[in-house]
Amino acid sequence: MKAFEVNFDGLVGPTHNYAGLSRGNVASMAHRGRASNPRAAALQGLAKMKFLADLGLKQAVLPPHERPSIPALRDFGFGGRDEAVLRAAARSAPELLVACSSASAMWVANAATVAPSSDTVDGRVHFTPANLVSKLHRSIEADQTARTLRSIFHDANRFVVHAPVAGGQGMGDEGAANHSRLCGGHGKPGLHFFVYGHRVFGSERTLPGKFPSRQAREASEAVVRLHGLSGGHAVLAQQSPVAIDAGVFHHDVIGVANENVLLFHENAYADGPAVIAELARGYRRVDRGGEFFPIRVPAKQVPLAAAVSAYLFNSQLVTLAPGKMALIAPVQCAQHAKVRGWIEQRLERKDTPIREAHFLDLRQSMRNGGGPACLRLRVVLTEAELAALPAGVRFDDGLHAALVNWVGRHYRDSLKPSELADPKLLAESRAALDELTQILGLGSIYPFQR
Repeated sequence: MKAFEVNFDGLVGPTHNYAGLSRGNVASMAHRGRASNPRAAALQGLAKMKFLADLGLKQAVLPPHERPSIPALRDFGFGGRDEAVLRAAARSAPELLVACSSASAMWVANAATVAPSSDTVDGRVHFTPANLVSKLHRSIEADQTARTLRSIFHDANRFVVHAPVAGGQGMGDEGAANHSRLCGGHGKPGLHFFVYGHRVFGSERTLPGKFPSRQAREASEAVVRLHGLSGGHAVLAQQSPVAIDAGVFHHDVIGVANENVLLFHENAYADGPAVIAELARGYRRVDRGGEFFPIRVPAKQVPLAAAVSAYLFNSQLVTLAPGKMALIAPVQCAQHAKVRGWIEQRLERKDTPIREAHFLDLRQSMRNGGGPACLRLRVVLTEAELAALPAGVRFDDGLHAALVNWVGRHYRDSLKPSELADPKLLAESRAALDELTQILGLGSIYPFQR
């Protein structure tokens, strides 16, 4: 059956700021307190969508969340009119206000884990919104993510949107940032690869000592069950604690997969050779006779610190034609001598499907620790499933022009964390989101619209 990988990119929200909320994310912590440019951030994201659409790839959009989140602040005990909630939070709990104002939902690789209909027992596309319990500012996203996904993937005969995996006691689920799918083609059966950092019950031989692990093995196992994946179609592996302590807070900062290619750093997994051997065995089960390309990047060529600073593995790996893939990398990869050198050597070899590399400017997102892969949720859909989506979320030149115009009218060109308490920012954000739901044809998905 013909199927496409549709990249659902997250639109950057009007409160994009550098509050440095994500411990373990080196870039986020390094830019704490600096002024951001929400308008530039949103336009850079839209430029990426346009570039990929012009390459012939299927693109769609996911809207931002309401921020500052007045419902979340009310849950923390602040009452009165919305402006009074903001003032009280700014006065007595500024850290909570900052957390409830984060635009982190733009990184939709963390929105959910997805299994296509070709892989599931009931033949429907399954979504499990990530609980994101490891970080306060992200833990408030799950409910809105579920509402948004149910609005877009509303046909119950074709789609299932589960509740998030229950959190607590370290049962963190970080979504597709720790999940990859290997296959002989997007419409063919796939092998699902889940990467975790710790166990809730029992323990690994080694754990990170500097930064916390975010993904629990038990949460990944729950997603496997919820999505009805057969036992032979899922592989779970522990991420290297060394990598986590170096700032690799998700697998998509140290490895990226597409169809039959897995690009990974030498220090990606706790037991790399065993992981790759298990993946090779699993790949043979789902694509008999097909070739699996595990591409290991040696630490001697690209040190772990270089991989983290340039975000080589947070690139998108996309299929342009059968047997031809492109690496969509942040411009920092072109500016880092060792990383660019490795990419150029890889392209010269011609012994894998990776034939092109493109470097995109996503500086606003990168300063908060999110590259090209962070900004998209991959959803494999058949032609019929794609046709069942609201037409407004499907990206084309018309939607691109409308969204560029929308950003220009609603977004600030400078924002400091200290300005998040401004009631005018809340009004601006709500006006922008209210208009956006009309552009995308999603209806009233936000609490303030009800």
